[in-house]
Amino acid sequence: MGSKHSKQSRRRSGSYTNRRCHSKTTPVTYYDGTTTQQIPWGKQQTTKPKSRYLQIGDDYSSLEQVAEALAQAGLESSNLIVGIDFTKSNEWTGERSFQGKCLHHRGVTPNPYEQAISIIGRTLSAFDEDNLIPCFGFGDATTHDQEVFSFYPEDRVCNGFEQVLSRYKEILPHLHFSGPTSFAPVIETAMGIVDKSGGQYHILLIIADGQVSRTLILFVF
Repeated sequence: MGSKHSKQSRRRSGSYTNRRCHSKTTPVTYYDGTTTQQIPWGKQQTTKPKSRYLQIGDDYSSLEQVAEALAQAGLESSNLIVGIDFTKSNEWTGERSFQGKCLHHRGVTPNPYEQAISIIGRTLSAFDEDNLIPCFGFGDATTHDQEVFSFYPEDRVCNGFEQVLSRYKEILPHLHFSGPTSFAPVIETAMGIVDKSGGQYHILLIIADGQVSRTLILFVF
């Protein structure tokens, strides 16, 4: 009772300050680099920083519309890097989605990988500065989830998406699918290429069946 009475006395005399009320009148200082503003508590306005990235939709009906959207989003020129998934999960996925055949199966009609290389190639080639494309495969019996292999010996690049497609057809019969699926090796390889270029802008295109066995946590500095 004594403690309660003591608080009431202090409130009446004005010597007791309610912390919540006090904070409402305490100015808050914000720094924007050039000016300082003092804004009373309760009137602060929080604004999100403007994003440097623009979202690109997925409801286009032609390649020209896709290319136009990329240009409007700020893409003017770039270098391309391609990584292709040769894991055994392409066989399992193809059983459900490609008439029971492996997604890499070659027949009378183009397989999903051939279609993707052709379609995406026609879309992105307009933004490629030199038309030289490093191409890598991953997930086969020689690389598993640890390394990548270059489409050509000594990491020779492909000259345009037409050569990417033709080289894909050449090496496909000699590969043995394995796994597990991890994008880490091809991403790390792409980072090395970007570093050697002095930080030039690159697009890494990974064509895969969507089955990723390992969670990838990548820190880029």
